[in-house]
Amino acid sequence: MRSMAIASAGLAALALGMPVHAQQCSAKSPAHTLALVELYTSEGCDSCPPADRWLRSLSGARAPDSVVPLALHVDYWDYIGWKDPYARPQFAARQREVAAVIGKTFVYTPQVVFNGRDYRRWGGGDFFDDVKKANALPARAAIELSMITLPDGRIEARAAASVPAKQDRADAVLHIAVYQNGLSTSVAAGENRGKMLQHDFVARSWAGPSPVDPAGKVESKIETRIPAATARNAGIAAFVQNKRTGEVLQAFSLPYCLS
Repeated sequence: MRSMAIASAGLAALALGMPVHAQQCSAKSPAHTLALVELYTSEGCDSCPPADRWLRSLSGARAPDSVVPLALHVDYWDYIGWKDPYARPQFAARQREVAAVIGKTFVYTPQVVFNGRDYRRWGGGDFFDDVKKANALPARAAIELSMITLPDGRIEARAAASVPAKQDRADAVLHIAVYQNGLSTSVAAGENRGKMLQHDFVARSWAGPSPVDPAGKVESKIETRIPAATARNAGIAAFVQNKRTGEVLQAFSLPYCLS
């Protein structure tokens, strides 16, 4: 079961050595495997909005401990006339790395990657059957996420992971992202000109891959500044993956939980 606790400023300072005005909340991943869903998308791609809407639908349809969705906006569509404000070169690089692992020689949008594998059945009922199959497997990694507000208004996202089985450690790496929901853009050029596009689970910052050490431990963190008016639409997602095979050992997310 998900375990979440909001610590007082004093307790957080004592436990983590933070300034006394900081606040923290944290959560631990469950014993079963969550399904990691990566959507590679772009506001410059006219076939992407249906996939964006589908990913947004997971916010209402998913159980908290079943799916970890992330939308990674790529930048290689920007040249046709619309610069996607959420696109990052590192997300296009991440997509190319995924393609190389699964033996593909090309990338495309919209692309859904389900637990490290190219997944084309995302729009049908098979998706939830596949999520159930993933959830039936015991997790091969444990993840603890924490969210901390610093006195200057920055948010620090931390992830700590452990991989208990020695055979899983050699190629295991940790990724962490800060995501945001409730984003919208009025597109003025390109293939989606004149459309109002809405997005959830959009990766805004990313850290990784961070390798697991010989003892099976790894930690990572991101510091970011999110406007107070939209902070409650943010969250953290992290996952441990075998960088050689693409297997996802565990994924987990923590919605914004600071007072």
